[in-house]
Amino acid sequence: MASEPVIEVHIGDIVKIEVDAIVNAANEKLAPGGGVCGAIFRAAGGGLVGECEALGGCPTGEARITGGYNLPARWIVHAVGPVWHGGGEGEAELLSGCYRNALAIAAERGMDSIAFPAISTGIFGYPPDEAAKVAVAVCREHMKTHEFPRRILLVAFDAKQAEPLKAALTAS
Repeated sequence: MASEPVIEVHIGDIVKIEVDAIVNAANEKLAPGGGVCGAIFRAAGGGLVGECEALGGCPTGEARITGGYNLPARWIVHAVGPVWHGGGEGEAELLSGCYRNALAIAAERGMDSIAFPAISTGIFGYPPDEAAKVAVAVCREHMKTHEFPRRILLVAFDAKQAEPLKAALTAS
C-alpha cells in the first residue's frame, strides 16, 4: 500500500538530499549563477553546463530538466523564478508557474520525490513569506490531481529560512 502524499519542510543543503530530483532556482540562460544555482552547478560537475547550454535557456515561469550528474538526485529541474518588482507585475503567477511546471515534469516522469529551494527569494528579492504561500498552494493543488511526486520537500538552508515555509504549510 502506497503512503499518503506529503509536503514537508526540510532544513539542510539541497545538493546533499537524496530525492529523484532537486529543483534549481535558475536564471533564464540556465547558466551557473550565485546562491542555490551556483551551489548546484558546483556540486553537479562540469557536464551540467553543456547540457544546459544545449537547452538554449528557459523563460521565466517555466522549467526544464537535465541529468543530476554528481548529485545524489538523478535529475535537476531548472525553474526560472521572477525578479520581485513589488508584486504588481505578475510575479505570483510566474512563481506559481515555476512550481507547476517543475511538478508537471516530475509527474510525467513518475518521480516519487522532489526537493525545491525557496525559488526567487534570494537575489531575485521575492518576499519569503509570500513566496512560501505560493509554493505551498501550488504543491497542495498538484497533489490533489496527480499521483506523482508523492513526496515534496521544501528546502531551507537554515531554521530562519524555514520559518515562512513552516508557517505556510501549517496555515489552512
